[in-house]
Parts: sequence; structure tokens; C-alpha cells
Amino acid sequence: MRVAEAIKDWVVERNMQKGDRLPGEAELMARFGMAKGTIREAMRILQAQGLVETRTGPGGGSFVGEVTADRAKALLANYFYFQDLSVADIYQLRRVLEPELAASLAGRLSDAQLAELEAVVAQYPDPARSAEEERDQHVASLAFHRLLANFSDNALLAFVVSFMARILADLTVYRRLYDPPNRDLHARGVAFQRDLIAALREGRPEEARAIMTAHMQTAEALMQAQEAQVLRRFIPE
Repeated sequence: MRVAEAIKDWVVERNMQKGDRLPGEAELMARFGMAKGTIREAMRILQAQGLVETRTGPGGGSFVGEVTADRAKALLANYFYFQDLSVADIYQLRRVLEPELAASLAGRLSDAQLAELEAVVAQYPDPARSAEEERDQHVASLAFHRLLANFSDNALLAFVVSFMARILADLTVYRRLYDPPNRDLHARGVAFQRDLIAALREGRPEEARAIMTAHMQTAEALMQAQEAQVLRRFIPE
């Protein structure tokens, strides 16, 4: 809606920040030359996008909001749900970005951050004994990559890598790519993640890049095999 875009542009031009109060309805009507219903609809659109927050009671009104990373990822995930993404589509990007992310973080993580990564890996020390346990382990292992991404100083790189891990987790769940359990994927994934933590701790960027590259290549091959196995269940002989 053009009025919603005009209000957003007006906020950006004034470099308004989260929590800044927006003009009241009457002022917005006068400023943009629009009727009350049009302004209200524009504000509802901006509120749905997370760009406007409305508070009631004393001191209430409309304020500049901030779209959180989780909200942005949720909206993008809804979009890509209808795009029929494949494992290959996701790994085409993961193979390019995640090795560079790993290399950029070598020697730069605190002991607390490294401990957080180790705590994630500790959640799945043994191979899954059921499809449900495999599902939970796979989702947890992808949380390792989201956590690693969140340690990056590059907000765009962090967002994209974290988002790819999220949609791969979603893809795994709704396409049941965890059934039957894949012991090879578990064993090799855990080994790669432990080796990566060691390279990150010791500040070896080229080794971190090589480990992540091998991890992505291996995981893609195993996931594609799993995807093909699932698809065969639905193809009549």
C-alpha cells in the first residue's frame, strides 16, 4: 500500500529509531492528505510488519518498532515454503558461505562461546535409536550452525547462514528426511563439528574453512541420499 510505504519513507528520512513516537492519526491525515480509514489501514500494515508498535493507556500511541531477526526469518520461511526448495538448493549456498564464516571466526571466539558450541554437540553424543530421536538430533545439529552464525560480526552473513539452517531444519521435519535414522550422517557430522571447534579455539582459519567445506560436501551427499530414499516411498513401482 502506497501510504504505508510513504509513512515508512518518512520515518527513514528522519532517522527515527525504535521507540520514537509517531505523529497522531490527525497529524498523519494532514501530512499525507489521506482519510482516516486509509491512514488506519496503512498503520495496520506497518504494525503487521513489525515496523509500528501500538500502546494503549497513559503515554500510549504509535511508536517505531523493530523487525526482529526471528520475525524476518519466519516471514521468509513462509515464502520459501511454497518454492519447492530442494536439499541441493540449500547446500548450493551453504557450501559457499559457511566455510567463509568458519574461517572468519577462527581465533576470535571467547571461551564462553566455544563452550556454547560444545554444549550443542553434547546434546547428541550417540546415534539415534528411533526416527523421532533422529529428527530431534538433526534439528539440534543445525542449531550448532545457527549459533555459529550468530557469533559473526557480519549481520548479513549471520542472518543468511542462520536462515538456511532454519529452513533446512523445517525441510527435514516436514519431508521426514530423518526417517530412517542415518548413523553415518550422525557420526561424520559430530566428528566435523568437534574438529571445527578445535580449529576455532586454536585460531586456524584455513583449517576451519577446510573442515567446514568437507562438512558441507559430506552432509549434502548424505542428505540428498536421504531425500531420494524418502521420495522412492511415494513413487509406485
